[in-house]
Amino acid sequence: MHLAKDFHELFTFASLISLLTLSVLEIVLGIDNIIFISIVSGKLPKNSQGKARTIGLMLALIMRVLLLFSISWIAGLRDPLFMIAEFGVTGRDLILFAGGVFLLYKTTVELHNKVQGNEEDGINVNKVTFNGIVTQIVLIDIVFSFDSILTAVGLVNNLLIMIAAVIIAMMIMIAFSGKVSDFINENPTIKVLALSFLLMIGVVLILEAFHEHVDKTIIYVSIAFSLFVELLNIRMRRKEEKRKKEAAEKDEQELI
Repeated sequence: MHLAKDFHELFTFASLISLLTLSVLEIVLGIDNIIFISIVSGKLPKNSQGKARTIGLMLALIMRVLLLFSISWIAGLRDPLFMIAEFGVTGRDLILFAGGVFLLYKTTVELHNKVQGNEEDGINVNKVTFNGIVTQIVLIDIVFSFDSILTAVGLVNNLLIMIAAVIIAMMIMIAFSGKVSDFINENPTIKVLALSFLLMIGVVLILEAFHEHVDKTIIYVSIAFSLFVELLNIRMRRKEEKRKKEAAEKDEQELI
């Protein structure tokens, strides 16, 4: 790829369409990343959560851009490093497997704490540090980056378009991560749903490491449907709470 040629082609109509398409795909592929960030940053005090998300995502953005400049190296990660019987283990396999195991461990611990009520007691909050949360955000983003980078390479050949799409997607993630984080942490059932989603992603990463491709569209559609159903449940519960409150206030007025 030649940067001078890429820059010359950057402002053509076809390139702008490619940029828009790739940006949307980067945002969609970043959904699992946003959910993970929302959950881990929620372990910090409220006034530190936004700072951790922003710093973590900015560092992750730098890492993604550096990875884009190392596309040939990333392509080389598909080459076998060693063989186990007839199975060739690649660098990509090792990274995806490690990321999948980490997600399974992290989300299982979070679900356990949620079920046991440890979060409300603040048992785990004292064990996390600001730097630790930022490090987790950056490391898991590197794992998730492989999907987005390979998607970018498959769609366009212009390096500047890839970088621009990654920057746009990351800026949108930074802008909305706070609202997503607040929504997840303020609704316990949504948080459990999000953790279940991350469990599925962890399993998918491990399967990908064993060269078993899973179409993420199926997972995204499933989680979208589950989220829609849960949002309806939340709305019904709030209406029921409002109705009970109004009924209680009416009874108090009648007693007076």
